[in-house]
Amino acid sequence: MTMLDLRGLKCPLPALRTRKALTRLAAGEVITVVCTDPLAAIDIPHCVAEAGDLLEESGRDGDTLTFRILKR
Repeated sequence: MTMLDLRGLKCPLPALRTRKALTRLAAGEVITVVCTDPLAAIDIPHCVAEAGDLLEESGRDGDTLTFRILKR
């Protein structure tokens, strides 16, 4: 499983870097994205759906957002 730590980055960087990371994965691989930008709660799920991948899980712990994404 790949981990992408994007804490401290502001919109649109978390979504752009997530999209770029997804292009490097093979189908069936999982990536966990961690970020602190509140807009990522909207942008990353949209990015994942647009790419045709699957957002398996998302969560929030204080200011930290976590997304578990399956590459299709």
